[in-house]
Amino acid sequence: MVDYLLNAWSIIARLRDKLTYHGMYEILDYDSTLQLADPQGKRAILTRRERIRFLQDNVVAIHDHAWGDGDLFASYKCQPGIPVDIYEDGSKYNILISLRETKRKDDTLDLWIERIIEGGFTQRNEWLETEVDHWTDQMKLSIIFPKDRHCKRATLSRRKTDKTFRLPQDRFALLPNGDQKLTWSTHRPSLHDCYTVKWAW
Repeated sequence: MVDYLLNAWSIIARLRDKLTYHGMYEILDYDSTLQLADPQGKRAILTRRERIRFLQDNVVAIHDHAWGDGDLFASYKCQPGIPVDIYEDGSKYNILISLRETKRKDDTLDLWIERIIEGGFTQRNEWLETEVDHWTDQMKLSIIFPKDRHCKRATLSRRKTDKTFRLPQDRFALLPNGDQKLTWSTHRPSLHDCYTVKWAW
């Protein structure tokens, strides 16, 4: 009965969020991959694809966000669009991306972002955080560990529920080159929630 009530409450909360959401766009598919390029964690490549559907007319720019340790912007590229401003906002950075064209309601866009991080993952215990600030249908998070330093264990936590669970072995895959890939995905993540993957390697 308790599980039933929790599920019912979750459905009601999501319906309320959907009805009161007034963002410029929604994300149909969010796919983010962090590749740790060396065993010391000195260099990492964060690649993200977002399939976006615009919910209003005359959108000419969108925001990206970044936070964490190290040099977060050793390199920053996006396609389409041009990053025209990066500014600090508390503990985070906002990146203003000019789309270089005007988007109308119901237009869709595949946005690709590649960011190189230097010195960001040099500790034995590290983390990667994703905040859901737009209505999102599908979300997938992946981390690729180098063949010479695989992940020993990983957990996922949610800020809204304050719960943490260990990611099972079936979330890990051995790639042909010897690298190890951790993947976690969810359908319709909670709006304004924060998902954090922590790992030991």
